[in-house]
Amino acid sequence: MWIDKLEVIAEDDSIIVINKPAGLLTMATETERTRTAYAILRAYLNHKKPPEKLFIVHRLDREASGLVVFAKNPESKERLQAQFKDHSAGRRYLAVVEGRVKEDTFTMRTNLAENAAYRVYSTPNRKLGKPAVTHVKVLKRNSKATLVEVRLETGRKHQIRVHLAERGYPIVGDKAYGSTVNPIRRLALHGVQLEFRHPASGVQMALQSRYPKEFDRL
Repeated sequence: MWIDKLEVIAEDDSIIVINKPAGLLTMATETERTRTAYAILRAYLNHKKPPEKLFIVHRLDREASGLVVFAKNPESKERLQAQFKDHSAGRRYLAVVEGRVKEDTFTMRTNLAENAAYRVYSTPNRKLGKPAVTHVKVLKRNSKATLVEVRLETGRKHQIRVHLAERGYPIVGDKAYGSTVNPIRRLALHGVQLEFRHPASGVQMALQSRYPKEFDRL
């Protein structure tokens, strides 16, 4: 089902999962309050009989695309967020990075902090930064770019983008973190899989989304 430009992957009385397009905020900011995934879904749920509520569980960067789950009641929100916090909920992403990645797999473990210019970076200072763990697996390579699968243990702001850039492999289209090319005019990062226990039934769910066709051009 489609709502405006949002593809709904799953919906019931407790949750709604969407495939967020690149360029759309998950939730409002000081400069943008109306054109967000949250606003679009809230308008949709408000027109139901009876109307349903909507709660943010987690976010996905504006520049990225992929799966995002929202809750429809406070209890579902708390249960889902608890799973993200204790790492029992799983998130997998696909990214195309600049350069030919030599390692088949690697893990980044750093403390991430944010400066006054809203740029995220790794720091050895544990009091300043928050722990972030990113697991990376190479899927395909060519001479100029590499397709990688990324699994998160933590969900810090810009975590994947920072860790890959600091490893020497910025995501294609990510000018903020060092990318020098942008042939598909978007960030080459997509959330392909979400795994979590349903907040009401407790049933394990694994939802998937195919990565954008534009990635194949890279």
